[in-house]
Amino acid sequence: MSLIGFLKSKVFLKQLVLAVVAIVVLAFIMLKWLNISTNHGEFETVPDLKGKSIEVAKIELNENNLAMEILDSSNFNPDYPKFSVIEQDPVAGKQVKENRKIYLTLNPSGYRKVMVPELEERTLRQAKPTLEALGFEVGNLKYVDNIAIDVVLKMTHNGEEIKAGDMLPKTSKIDLVLGNGKRPGSN
Repeated sequence: MSLIGFLKSKVFLKQLVLAVVAIVVLAFIMLKWLNISTNHGEFETVPDLKGKSIEVAKIELNENNLAMEILDSSNFNPDYPKFSVIEQDPVAGKQVKENRKIYLTLNPSGYRKVMVPELEERTLRQAKPTLEALGFEVGNLKYVDNIAIDVVLKMTHNGEEIKAGDMLPKTSKIDLVLGNGKRPGSN
């Protein structure tokens, strides 16, 4: 039998029809299974968690059939309570599938600590931008008799002397003791 004769035979045509029917039935079964297993068309709304504690966020996410994933703590934000949510992904109001992970960024317990730089024998003009670049604030300036004008002689924080290498929370006020250009003991 030739190839053309086989393609026109009843046996081949029956096999071809059975194969097409099997493919259609399998495709229909797969589509129905996908609709059921992926909850097609069913969504959960992401709640607004900003400013809420971890415990409250966990409760709200459980009520909405969503999962919580804590990414990390960010830089301290004084506008939010300690250990509260300051960012979330996806954002509030977005429609997501059930059991979707919501990624949360938490507010740490306080400002991170920063190392105090070496400023002694530097001018106020050099010291001020160095402190501000690290996140510190320049507090009170106290002048004492010293031949060097506006040169940092000491640094203090809350009345206690600090040295380079000490660790202080970011945004701390550092008071500077500077020279006034007069020799000690002269008037």
